[in-house]
Amino acid sequence: MISKEQLEQRYKDVFESKSTHVVRSPGRINIIGEHTDYNEGFVLPTAIDKAIYVAVGKRDDHLIRLYAEDFKSYFEIALDDIKPIAEGWPNYILGVVNQLRERALPLGGFNMYIDGDVPLGAGLSSSAALECAAGFALNVVFDLQLQRVDIAKIGQLAEHTYAGVKCGIMDQFASVMSKAGHVVKLDCRDLSFVYTPLELGDYAILLLNTNVKHSLASSAYNDRRESCEEGVRLVQAKYPEVNSLRDVSVAMLDELVKSVDDDIYTKCRFVVEENQRLNDACAALERGDLEQLGQQLFRAHEGLSKEYGVSCPELDFLVEYVREFPEVLGARMMGGGFGGCTINLVKKSFQDLLIERLTPIYQTKFGLDLTAIKVVPSNGTEILI
Repeated sequence: MISKEQLEQRYKDVFESKSTHVVRSPGRINIIGEHTDYNEGFVLPTAIDKAIYVAVGKRDDHLIRLYAEDFKSYFEIALDDIKPIAEGWPNYILGVVNQLRERALPLGGFNMYIDGDVPLGAGLSSSAALECAAGFALNVVFDLQLQRVDIAKIGQLAEHTYAGVKCGIMDQFASVMSKAGHVVKLDCRDLSFVYTPLELGDYAILLLNTNVKHSLASSAYNDRRESCEEGVRLVQAKYPEVNSLRDVSVAMLDELVKSVDDDIYTKCRFVVEENQRLNDACAALERGDLEQLGQQLFRAHEGLSKEYGVSCPELDFLVEYVREFPEVLGARMMGGGFGGCTINLVKKSFQDLLIERLTPIYQTKFGLDLTAIKVVPSNGTEILI
């Protein structure tokens, strides 16, 4: 956690003036619901207590001046000259500015100091947190009257247009809209959502970062999307009202896809069943049944690994290892796949012992460091008072 006072002082050191606002925008986890977003299904994210922070202040000209603490890097551009640039990190902010200008909103020049404690490369959506922090801060500074959902959509479009990543809406939505102690059940078809209490009692959420990212990720992602779309086309031959796998049942897949292409059938069935697992997980949370929630996590990992084919040996090893301990109620890979973190539902008193036991075993087996990240479900984007 970085204090408001620290951020204000660093802003003053860099820009030799006072900031007017400090904004915190968190990273996120997803409890369950992977590869459902682009199939108009459900996801179940929440923000975490790791965030991107920006301190911001208006300028009396049309310059944008940025400083990123993580990279010790300074960037400057005129408001009228913004375009995607080769240097990566400013694009997340410039993309947001571009979206605001596309909407003809009244912007001027500004200074922005950026810092954060979201672990980079762990699949916790530091980029979405940065986009939402920038959008929220500029909304306040220039009194743009944007709603929170607008800020999430602007962040998503900024990533599409300036960072070149065709992401879904979940990351930005979770960063802006989350509420401490709850998960957000988000309908990716129409962006309707409900908050479900996440009362963990003696348990905690522990992330275990494999510190690996296999090169298969982007091509496999595209292949999976194509399989899902082809499955929908096969079902539409008899059921033209179907728009996506959200509208498809396993019975429809059995009838129209299984005999045509077993691989497409298996991938599509995973998505249909993952939506059901998410609904079952929400019902378990409402009952306070953490054991049933954990079982849904284990089953989701099995599907992601064996049916959807997006896991890797490192992720599979971590899930299988923790399965042996009664203090771990559930675990699965989190995110697009082929690396990143597992999410684990672990008894609080067992976390440190689990980390101590597992770290050297993982190092010996894969020659990699294992990074443990303890997270707490937290509020979405907010001004630090």
